[in-house]
Amino acid sequence: MLRASVFLISFLLLFGCTKKEQKLEYGLKMGETLRVNLMSEPPTVDWHKATDTTSANVMDNIMEGLTQFDLDDPEMRPIPALAAEWSTTKDAKKWTFILRQGVKWTDGVELEAQHFVDGWERLLNPATAAEYAYFLHSIKNAQAYTAGKIKNFSEVGVKILDKYKLEITLERGVAFLPMLMTHASTFPFRKDVYEKYKTAWTNPGNIVTLGPFTLKIWDHDKNLVLERNENYYGPKPWLKNVLGYMVVEQSTALSLFEGGRLDIIPEVPYTEISRLRDRKEFYSAPELTTQYYGFNVHIKPFDNPKVRKAIYMAVDREELVKMHNVGHVAASTFVPEGMMSYEAGMKVPFDPQTSKALLKEAGFSDLAKFPKLTINYNTNENNKRTAENIQAQLKKNLGLVVEIQNEDWKVYIARLTQNCPAVWRLAWGADYPDPDNLLNLWLSQSGNNRGKWSNAKYDSLIESAMAELDTGKRKALYHQAQAILQDEVPIMPWFYSRRQYMRNSRVKGYKFNPIDKRIYKTVTLEQ
Repeated sequence: MLRASVFLISFLLLFGCTKKEQKLEYGLKMGETLRVNLMSEPPTVDWHKATDTTSANVMDNIMEGLTQFDLDDPEMRPIPALAAEWSTTKDAKKWTFILRQGVKWTDGVELEAQHFVDGWERLLNPATAAEYAYFLHSIKNAQAYTAGKIKNFSEVGVKILDKYKLEITLERGVAFLPMLMTHASTFPFRKDVYEKYKTAWTNPGNIVTLGPFTLKIWDHDKNLVLERNENYYGPKPWLKNVLGYMVVEQSTALSLFEGGRLDIIPEVPYTEISRLRDRKEFYSAPELTTQYYGFNVHIKPFDNPKVRKAIYMAVDREELVKMHNVGHVAASTFVPEGMMSYEAGMKVPFDPQTSKALLKEAGFSDLAKFPKLTINYNTNENNKRTAENIQAQLKKNLGLVVEIQNEDWKVYIARLTQNCPAVWRLAWGADYPDPDNLLNLWLSQSGNNRGKWSNAKYDSLIESAMAELDTGKRKALYHQAQAILQDEVPIMPWFYSRRQYMRNSRVKGYKFNPIDKRIYKTVTLEQ
């Protein structure tokens, strides 16, 4: 009898603990909370200063722009968001956007055209030093305003026609302007909130937003919680919360997923894919992302294009792809496979002998005297394997001494911005499915041009292509521009990525897309 009673009590205690464990951090309920791995601490959710995908994956769920991508459309064409409709002239140089009426910020203030003008003024203002300011440089006088040549923003080609109507006048036609208006850098901005809280305006409790979720908790370097916005203008999300973990180590994140503590992990260690690929929770899909290394062209000897090209030609990209064995495609140019102006035949060849000849022409007849080369990358198991393979290839093919160095994402991205090293690793996932989004990174005035390479002919070609409405002529301009990139090698594209991720079977309505927009407003959880 005593033993039975002890067993019953023990069972009840165990059952009670099991039920209790279903409650998540911060009192969130398991049945209404999506648990995702953000992979790192977002550097910021200030949409005029953010440049990385981790920050974007938060901002895209708490805010929206004039337009949004139709994730059910294979071509991902833009559809209305905060703008109900828009129109343009035949030359695409003047655009009119009409806002939805009755859209409320989370503090109850109604959205109006002035909020977009305030946002664009802040983005373009030289004091903001926004890396994405160049996104709007096609607007009349916008680039001059960013450069400080024009002091009065009223001279920039943005005009409020009424409370709900905006007119944008461009220096040159831009047929894909609605695509640009999906991007976080173009989101509206509450100047009054910023003036009240200053640099603390993005903190939970201070920030006001318009998207399907609000920023409820930001437990730095640990967790972030998004809560359903009950005043969202569109269909309200089914989810009550999104709990974002900041687990840098992919192997740890995978263990948490397999232990039932994460619903979605956006990347898995390549070494685990052979074990995982037959599981129903495993997904693999191509994306418009190019993995690459860049050079700081102002650091010797990488100020010499012959040295840059020699390094690139000494690494076999096919070997990198085989080493990862996950379906990546060896890169030719920076524009990825699956996008207009992908140039398979323009690939810089793997040729160690020509590489050595180029280095000899650059003054390095004795490769033992070549300066020690350090490869920098952000902490990630897959990035480490890539760096180690390149390190080994450069040692084998050229005899170079190569060190590799890694840093956590927030520290790393700040370093690239403030004191860019000689050789650095990044990936660029398309913000919109047009080659302009990748090739405009290397414009002289681009804030994302971290190596500070500059070529006037390249700038002219990209700017001409932006204004060209004829697809055939645009392709010809991009062909010439990419030939310059391939010849001067300010960057080394390695491969086009294939996304490998895990998703719990209880998650429904999650729409993977090739530009990696992680949108949660359509997600439901099977009970």
